[in-house]
Amino acid sequence: MSQTNTSQTAFPPIAFIGGGNMASAIIGGLIRQGVPASNITVVEPFEASRQALKTQFGIDALPKASDALQSAQLVVWAVKPQSFKEAAEPVAAFTRDALHLSVAAGITTDSVAGWTGTQRIVRAMPNTPALVGKGMTGLFARPEVDAAGKALVEAVIGSTGELTWVDKEEHLDAVTALSGSGPAYVFLFLEAMTQAGVDMGLSAEQSYKLAVATFAGGSELAARSSESAEVLRQRVTSKGGTTYAAITHMQENQLPEIFIAAMRKAEQRAQELAAEFGR
Repeated sequence: MSQTNTSQTAFPPIAFIGGGNMASAIIGGLIRQGVPASNITVVEPFEASRQALKTQFGIDALPKASDALQSAQLVVWAVKPQSFKEAAEPVAAFTRDALHLSVAAGITTDSVAGWTGTQRIVRAMPNTPALVGKGMTGLFARPEVDAAGKALVEAVIGSTGELTWVDKEEHLDAVTALSGSGPAYVFLFLEAMTQAGVDMGLSAEQSYKLAVATFAGGSELAARSSESAEVLRQRVTSKGGTTYAAITHMQENQLPEIFIAAMRKAEQRAQELAAEFGR
């Protein structure tokens, strides 16, 4: 894992195809690092999203592709998987010389190469904490992407949080299942913990505050520790104590196995998306 110091990076002109939440997260990170809005071009067909970009970042987004994209040295694809092929057709003519970075779930770099006419492609799997600068992104680069291209991608993605490179593209399906979909797992546990607190007599506000702080604190402790999650768990699980009672109940009901199986389902769906929308 790494986090790039983007303040030391000179950014070339960047174009975003799609101006939704993930594009906004990256754009926000770049602007916080001092990248001027004039250095960023966005193609966004929806008026409401274009207005949001104008209000939030001062960017006049384009409703469709034009020769304004020709100056972009990096093109960030932040479109829905089912819309990628259609979106690529009018863009490709203007961006064949650019480096391409796709954050579209499940769409392989082979598909992107076929639609954009270039092999210089990096595929990314970010997650929604990027919206608050706490994202985790998995990255895969095709062989045609040189060290400078990777450094540029690291600088762009690093503005949203942490990142890690994988050597095989298929491993991004595992990244999708683990960290891409992962925030939803956290939110599900927060829901359950909050409800348990309410059932035990706390207010919903108290329960939610306790649950959120516990997840944040536990994650920070794990991040700072050199010990494994298993060892950290064992350190707070005294046999016969309250934590032991809870953990034993979870294990007897196969919660870890259910959780692992659920993530394999997410991995499987990522593979299906590639087959479904990558043709």
